[in-house]
Amino acid sequence: MGKIRWGVLGVAKIATEKVIPAMQQSEICEIAGIASRTAEKSNAAAGRLGIANSYGSYEELLADSDIDAIYNPLPNHLHVPWSIQALEAGKHVLCEKPIGLSAEEGQQLVDAGERHPNLKLMEAFMYRHHPQWVAAKTIVAENQIGELRSIESFFSYFNRDAENVRNQADIGGGGLMDIGCYPISLSRFLFESEPERVAGTVEYDPDFGTDRLASAILDFGRGTSSFTCSTQLFPRQRVNIFGTDGRVEIEIPFNAPPDRPCRIWHETSGGIEEMTFDICDQYRIQGDLFSQAILDDTPVPTPITDAVRNMLVIEAILKAGTSGHWEAVGNSP
Repeated sequence: MGKIRWGVLGVAKIATEKVIPAMQQSEICEIAGIASRTAEKSNAAAGRLGIANSYGSYEELLADSDIDAIYNPLPNHLHVPWSIQALEAGKHVLCEKPIGLSAEEGQQLVDAGERHPNLKLMEAFMYRHHPQWVAAKTIVAENQIGELRSIESFFSYFNRDAENVRNQADIGGGGLMDIGCYPISLSRFLFESEPERVAGTVEYDPDFGTDRLASAILDFGRGTSSFTCSTQLFPRQRVNIFGTDGRVEIEIPFNAPPDRPCRIWHETSGGIEEMTFDICDQYRIQGDLFSQAILDDTPVPTPITDAVRNMLVIEAILKAGTSGHWEAVGNSP
């Protein structure tokens, strides 16, 4: 079995603390290089993480013929342009969520992917690949909670650092883009459809101009999904999935810890079953699945078009937050 040689664009915290260490444990992923805007930063990261090659620019990494695939954890406004450049350089691309600043921009990446059909391209929603979500999806799909009718999600943290990219509106900061995208994604994942309309309320930080507290209802026609996300609340995350005959609760749905087991609960009239999942790292699983798709030349787990559909819902919620009315979810550009 071969290995896919990965290059990383930038030294973002999610890359250096979570994704790279996880993928370095893989038998089919090799983190072969890391780039930054300065050689000093990339050299430091490479030394700290044991990466063989470092580059003083993103262009230098993309020009390296020994790199097969690119992981793009850059700030949101750089997702689409650098992912397109990576495709044009002949690299497979795994890009962090959200895919871009808008559905229209995300569609530019979809179009670029279609121009390079031999290359794999995917948005990095790692949570979907964790065994706890595979189990939850199976329980819902097999009607083990009856008919899916409602989902309730909560995701928050507290961050008022003006230098943090999440608090910079002009480059795609804000709670909906950073963490609200998760409840939207999981709702579409479980309902296996797109919401017909959304309602929402959005509160903005007076200094940053970013959304700091948002609540929304997604109407799927046969059921609803509601969620709250915030960048300025006590940290918390939880998902409850309700059907006509039961429910599923996921204890740590998004930032599943890589160093201890995870739990979900499946409750029906017969009682509550606690399901425990062995220690694993969802970032390694994501890297393995993407790399295996390259090695086998098979489709990636989630098509890139899914990323654009998620952005369309985010845009509809932002519109509803301003209008105060239900808003229809747009179609792909």
